[in-house]
Amino acid sequence: MFEKILIANRGEIACRVIRTCRQLGIRTVAVYSEADADAQHVRQADEAYPIGGPRPADSYLRGDAIIEVARRSGAQAIHPGYGFLSENADFADAVEAAGIAFIGPKAASMRKMGSKAGAKELMQAAGVPVVPGYTGADQDPALLQREADRIGYPLMIKAAHGGGGKGMRIVREAGEFAANLESCQREARNAFGRDRVLLERYVERPRHIEIQIFGDNRGEVIHLNERECSAQRRYQKVLEESPSSFLSAELRAQMGAAAVQAGRAIDYVNAGTVEFIVGQDGGFYFMEINTRLQVEHPVTEWVTGVDLVEWQLRVAAGEPLPLAQDAIVQRGHAIEVRLYAEDPEAGFLPGSGKLERLRLPAADAHVRLDSGVVEGDTVTIFYDPMIAKLIVADADRPRALARLRAALAQCEIAGPKSNIEFLERLARHPAVVEGTIDTGYLDRHLDEFMPAAHRDDAGERDLLLGAAVCELLAQERRTRQDAAASNDPGSPWAIADGWRLGHGGRRSLAFLSREQRLELQAHGSAGDYRIELAGADGTHRIEGARLHGDELSLRIDGRARRLRTLGDGARLVLHDGERRLRLESVPMYRHEQGAAAGSGNNVNAPMPGRVVVVKAAPGDAVEAGQEVLVIEAMKMELSLKAPRAGVIAEVRAAAGDFVEADAVLATLAPA
Repeated sequence: MFEKILIANRGEIACRVIRTCRQLGIRTVAVYSEADADAQHVRQADEAYPIGGPRPADSYLRGDAIIEVARRSGAQAIHPGYGFLSENADFADAVEAAGIAFIGPKAASMRKMGSKAGAKELMQAAGVPVVPGYTGADQDPALLQREADRIGYPLMIKAAHGGGGKGMRIVREAGEFAANLESCQREARNAFGRDRVLLERYVERPRHIEIQIFGDNRGEVIHLNERECSAQRRYQKVLEESPSSFLSAELRAQMGAAAVQAGRAIDYVNAGTVEFIVGQDGGFYFMEINTRLQVEHPVTEWVTGVDLVEWQLRVAAGEPLPLAQDAIVQRGHAIEVRLYAEDPEAGFLPGSGKLERLRLPAADAHVRLDSGVVEGDTVTIFYDPMIAKLIVADADRPRALARLRAALAQCEIAGPKSNIEFLERLARHPAVVEGTIDTGYLDRHLDEFMPAAHRDDAGERDLLLGAAVCELLAQERRTRQDAAASNDPGSPWAIADGWRLGHGGRRSLAFLSREQRLELQAHGSAGDYRIELAGADGTHRIEGARLHGDELSLRIDGRARRLRTLGDGARLVLHDGERRLRLESVPMYRHEQGAAAGSGNNVNAPMPGRVVVVKAAPGDAVEAGQEVLVIEAMKMELSLKAPRAGVIAEVRAAAGDFVEADAVLATLAPA
């Protein structure tokens, strides 16, 4: 076994590899960019070395710099993690040429899978089922149009190189093909440096099911059963689980055998994943082989009891597979979701910034957390905005879903916006609970997972009343503390009951929630109140309110409720076990700010990023909502559109420019 390895990655996966290495007594070497000098993987490794600037091209994609660090540090092997150089055959070759072991498949196997077109042809020759399509090298647009018409619609345009949902478009009729082809090629060129595409028949309402495979240097290849990843948004996985509720025992065996057959066809060694698309009729078709460890590997680890990173290390060190196929068992059910710094209500716009508050459930026999950040760390603009992976497990699927809902209810993130509420709705949605979700469901029904536009139901009202009670109790506590520290602690003016000469006391409260201002009037003290909601009928009676730790118990109009409080200071988060309400306490009286002058004339960058393409020039007439620029930020393209119809007065950015958040990139002439 190795004594020291280098991890050519960052964040959550680097910390994950370090954890297994510690258990095995292997010393670890980290590499880091300028943006990651204080990152957790740097702090957790035994030693760490800088390798360049914050952009991946200047650091984590610099294979030569990484290999030089391995030489200097005496590392005997390099673990590539996932992303960055993990599926780069040239890097794998360079590592081996330097006399260092590469903890992954052979470069030759990667090259066979590096092109989706070539992989599909190879799998077809090996007898693995594939979807009908076109994988030829001739990329003439006219030929591609003819091939698309031959295959039939709907069809999928896919970048032949790369992955992660980039460079993929669905085309439903011939007239849409040319525009989608151009967009797909541009995205592929920006993401992977090559714009070759392939075409394939699009399977309606498909399931995405992948099989974990593992091979060793003795030619043995086995599978460790499936993971279902059908809950996706724009081809990005949102929830992964094992086993799949869709598969019968017979179909599971067939897919496992096909995955092993695919691995043997390319002489596969180490960890890999064979991805299949599965129709509603149970027909399954090869999609691709990911020649690396997958983000969602923990669900397989939990149901099989196998540490896949340990297996990677042992196989790379020349050892045989620790278990034979018939020794692989599957127990219970595991589910993984990914907590991201992103704003679902703004089109899942990636976020960045300091994690001012990060509260996650404690790990135990049913809950696992894989993360590369802690409270106080910064989510940077340069990399994937993942905060943590939350993995839960129990004896069966219903219990695992219950564990997931309970764990999410304990999560709270302040600083950048997060997708926690979206995940909570996902975990309760009938399509997930009943196991019927397909890969396109979220895109077709995304509104079902978004917060309600109005707070007119009893549940939301109770959470708002609970927040008001928390603020009232906090005010009273602060008043008592101030009184105790004063020269006259017994003064009646120190009693926080709101009483004043001539009336029974009234306290006004104001909150902001999703940019909506909410006002309340309260009478009473010490946990007994009458609260009026501005704009709502009636007064609500609060009795017996007590706050113990983060648990608020109270009676609302005679109904006893228990709510969890997750907030901190001016930020309040109330959770009733099914939903959460996030509020910010603000002054009751404030000066009204006018709208920013000229805001309807500007096209602004919503976040820091790189301009990919500029689609308008000064003097061009544009319609409201017309695309003016496209920027790339956090591994995704964002379309920036004209706020109104008009004429472009000025364009302040060019393709390739890096821009800051809120920067004005183009202006319209005054209406």
